[in-house]
Amino acid sequence: MKNYFSSDFKLGILGGGQLGRMLLAETQKLDIYTTILDSSTNAPCAEICNKFVVGNLLDFDAVYNFGKTVDVLTIEIENVNLDALDKLEEEGLIIYPKPKDLRVIQSKARQKNFYVDNQIPTADFSHYAYLEELKHSYENNIIDFPFVWKAARFGYDGNGVKIVRNVEDLESLPNVECITEKLIPFKNELAVIVARNADGETNTYPVVEMEFHPEANQVEYVICPARIDFKVAEKAREIALKVVSKLDFVGLLAVEMFQTKKDDILVNEVAPRPHNSGHYSIEASYTNQFEQHLRSILNLPLGNTESKVAGIMVNLVGEEGFSGEVVYEKIEDILKIEGVTPHIYGKKETRPFRKMGHVTIVNKDIDKAREIAQKVKETIKVISKQ
Repeated sequence: MKNYFSSDFKLGILGGGQLGRMLLAETQKLDIYTTILDSSTNAPCAEICNKFVVGNLLDFDAVYNFGKTVDVLTIEIENVNLDALDKLEEEGLIIYPKPKDLRVIQSKARQKNFYVDNQIPTADFSHYAYLEELKHSYENNIIDFPFVWKAARFGYDGNGVKIVRNVEDLESLPNVECITEKLIPFKNELAVIVARNADGETNTYPVVEMEFHPEANQVEYVICPARIDFKVAEKAREIALKVVSKLDFVGLLAVEMFQTKKDDILVNEVAPRPHNSGHYSIEASYTNQFEQHLRSILNLPLGNTESKVAGIMVNLVGEEGFSGEVVYEKIEDILKIEGVTPHIYGKKETRPFRKMGHVTIVNKDIDKAREIAQKVKETIKVISKQ
């Protein structure tokens, strides 16, 4: 086995946001030299990695030249230049997740076709190259309201997703390649994180339940374990494992799902990296998702994914009506509560609904944890200096 620790080995990460920042906590723990590429000089990782390189993640030369300086390359965001990754892989660089998998995942249309081709349950969908094609379908009664519209590329944190209920909503959509899905009446939104290393060792985290903000379409709470029947949880884990197996995926894959009224499980979409739905694991699990990501991409033995205690994650996002230099109002009040741990992402400027941090609540009793999470959400506010 290669010596990754306290050595001249170099790990490269494409993306220097909050996921990279939390990944760095683990590379520092193991003394793995880590270098990061990001377009922003103020990225959350900029001051704390071993080496920081400024460059556009979608630029071929920036990604290719960066890849030439590292021994293993990974990502913290999937919107990266895949042609550069293909060339680097051809030249022998180890890249996880694999570029071929990122090519499927980058496009929601390709993702959906992959599920259909591999008999993975997912919501019925239609694919449109541009807006006029979608309007034509509506005018000819091929599609009807309401439906879910998703941009095929570059959607992130609820951006690029919209419920279309009427003609006004339809007219306001951008003219981009997209998919539409039937609006599913579901009981729960669930997620399963699966880790797999190059030897094929695979491990799943417990199924989590996600509660979303109705306007921003962002996760407000992640609840682990999900408050669902054991059989439903097992079905969700089996489907997540099938996705990983069919992709022949190496790394960490978050599989987001719907639990329908009839307790069927439908795959919504996947993220090929540490994910918002796994942040609770830093405090609540034996092996957190960021350490597990490292173990999987470096082909190390995978860690125990079980929870030590029930965990709930609350997202901290910028309050509406506030933009500018950030202030975490009443953070001292939540620090007084037992089992509460805030994580601040190092973003100096806030704006409405921008992800600025999260708070984990751990408790032996999941219902008590959810109560405290509500209190945390109502207490701390992410605002700006007046």
